[in-house]
Amino acid sequence: MLVRVGNKKKWFTASWLEGSAVHMIDQRLLLFRFKIVALKTHKETAEAIRNMTVRGAGSIGAAAAFACAQAVLECRQKDWPKKALKGFERIANTRPTARDLFFAIERIKRAVDGKTLKEAKELAVQEAKIISREYQVRGKRIGEHGSKLLKHRARVLTHCNAGWLALHDWGSALAPIYIAKRQRKKVFVFVDETRPRLQGAKLTAWELANEGIEHAIIADNAAGFFMQHNEIDLCVVGADRIANNGDVANKIGTYEKAVLARENGVPFYVAAPTSTFDFNCRSGKHIPIEERSEQEVLLVTGYCRGLHNVRIAPKKSKALNPAFDVTPAKYIKGIITEHGIIKPKRSSIKKLARKCRK
Repeated sequence: MLVRVGNKKKWFTASWLEGSAVHMIDQRLLLFRFKIVALKTHKETAEAIRNMTVRGAGSIGAAAAFACAQAVLECRQKDWPKKALKGFERIANTRPTARDLFFAIERIKRAVDGKTLKEAKELAVQEAKIISREYQVRGKRIGEHGSKLLKHRARVLTHCNAGWLALHDWGSALAPIYIAKRQRKKVFVFVDETRPRLQGAKLTAWELANEGIEHAIIADNAAGFFMQHNEIDLCVVGADRIANNGDVANKIGTYEKAVLARENGVPFYVAAPTSTFDFNCRSGKHIPIEERSEQEVLLVTGYCRGLHNVRIAPKKSKALNPAFDVTPAKYIKGIITEHGIIKPKRSSIKKLARKCRK
């Protein structure tokens, strides 16, 4: 997407490969500072995925593909393919809930399996760049299908960040809003702040402001209030993994929004590319949930003559910090994919899986 940097607008994706180095926007610094980091090894890129320099399902997938390509490029004849496989394992251990991470690793593995080192280096880079371009295409198609749900002057609730920063270019949950704007529809977005990392207040709001889309940041606990007062027409969120029965893992707090939406008669949609579906996962009960550091809950990062972490809880207090929750399929009106809007049920997802295998 176009981003204003200084006095100029430039086109960026969340990450890209130049030679053997992965370049990415450091999302931890937004909205306070726009910085591109260059990661020279697969270990550095894996750490960037783990520490959320890059985050969001599709962007994690693209970064993982680039990291796998780096792992292959770093091999010498005497340690091929053992060293690459060890690198793939390191990348796989960074974010356990994100299905796109494993989707990308599996794609690179298949591309290089049984190949000579020379062939593998060429094919790994080629496949990683293909995966990156696919995310761009998928995001736009999700936007085109999802925009049909948005009437002129629609009022939409989002949770976390599922824009171009999270899906490499167009996004998932925000893509329909971006396409609707280009169709000259006016859309107002209620942006959940999304504790504890505030991806809504920082990243989604930053994206929407950059696009000139009217929005307001709301406290996570305020969503029910606005639904109850008939001020929200529909909810659209992203996903980190979707089971084959339609259960969806997404940023912590998504489940609460879905329950509130059902209670108040507000349609609740999930937007995700097919790479986020785990066709071998029977239900949300089988999705691993990442536990992150308690410091994300106990501290808040702000800007005052530089970035600072400020403690907001008693020193003796501990915190629990599950990064995701699972929304049962019964609360979901539909899932917006690059192939169209499907029902969150096994039969629909089985048909989708067949399309993906062609």
